[in-house]
Amino acid sequence: MIAKTLRAFQSRNYRLYFSGQSLSLIGTWMQRTAVYWLVYELTSSAFMLGLAAFAAQFPSFMFSIIGGVISDRFNRYKVLLLTQIASLVQAVILTALVLSGHYTAWQILILSVVLGTINAFDVPARQALVYDMVDNKEHLPNAIALNSSMVHLARLIGPALSGIVLHQFGAAICFLLNAFSFIAVITSLLFMNLPPYKKPERLTNAMTDLKNGFIYLKNTPSISTIMLMLALVSLFSLPYITLLPIYAREIFHGKATTFGYLNSMVGLGALGGAIFLASLSPGVGLKRILFVNTILFGVGLMLFSHLTTLHFALPFLVIVGFGMMSQTTISNTLIQTMVTPAMRGRVLSYYAMAFFGMQPIGALMIGALSHYIGAPNTFLIQGIITCLIALLFSPYLRQRALKQTDKMKIGQLEERSAETT
Repeated sequence: MIAKTLRAFQSRNYRLYFSGQSLSLIGTWMQRTAVYWLVYELTSSAFMLGLAAFAAQFPSFMFSIIGGVISDRFNRYKVLLLTQIASLVQAVILTALVLSGHYTAWQILILSVVLGTINAFDVPARQALVYDMVDNKEHLPNAIALNSSMVHLARLIGPALSGIVLHQFGAAICFLLNAFSFIAVITSLLFMNLPPYKKPERLTNAMTDLKNGFIYLKNTPSISTIMLMLALVSLFSLPYITLLPIYAREIFHGKATTFGYLNSMVGLGALGGAIFLASLSPGVGLKRILFVNTILFGVGLMLFSHLTTLHFALPFLVIVGFGMMSQTTISNTLIQTMVTPAMRGRVLSYYAMAFFGMQPIGALMIGALSHYIGAPNTFLIQGIITCLIALLFSPYLRQRALKQTDKMKIGQLEERSAETT
């Protein structure tokens, strides 16, 4: 059972990537938790919390498509190495700013914009490079599921550590630990032995590549439907995380450690869901699981929304996390297994745009709505909308898998579409 769950670890490059990225992501979640808490501590504003999420993630909406083109046109390994070094520099600057004692919420938001811009180029390259790290391509779905496990394990550990460090030492130490964590992933990248990079022959310019990526997505409904669902969930449902500082301080009357625990319970549920997906046998109906887990996500948000006792509320955040993780993991798996290799970087940039780009817009809406009707009512509305999204896409998600011959025909059509680019 364990060997089946960890089969992607048979690839040395993936093992290196997983170990380095695991430490780095813990630092990333520590920094993210500290930024949100610091902004709320400075402003006591639900709208500013939404603005903090917007500042961190909106650049992905703006630049991720360009990042996808760069991922397809240049060496993804070198792009990833550069973005990790740039992220390290951003964390060091943020640490120095907070240690100085002379900072404002706006300065923190500006540095969040810088990190969001770096991520716009990092995510398409990192997601696409996983394909090259896995020697046996049949292990790719398992590698993607393990990636999700890694992200959510970091989401479990990072906020909990951040809450403790925030309470004992302050936000600057969280940012400093994040800066050190990038050394792990940079080191793992340097020790990889990837196949020699072959620069693709390009007959078109970057703008044409961008246009062809959109045309390919438009003409491939099996991918674009999943992408649209992810975009709607990212816009209306996933920004719930923006309101957790309000629950921690105003509803549960806690401190930074309480905020860390709330985030960690989400991470615990998401980790459990990711391990569940990693253990699935090849060929399992992922779309049906996506439907069920989206309903579970919405129900968890509704049940959590009006609870006022921390101990009763925490289990429902575990349910929220379990249901939520499917949006990224299953969507990513379906897209990566269906996309034509020549389009991988560009399609994954649209994936990043749908996932990271919609969340900041949603965070602004959720923050503004919470300002007028309160966080509990906003949570409740988000849960209802999440269930409605699942029902809207249920005809597609619950349909039977295509026959193998139909898949082959579709694959041939997609290859022809890619060749025209």
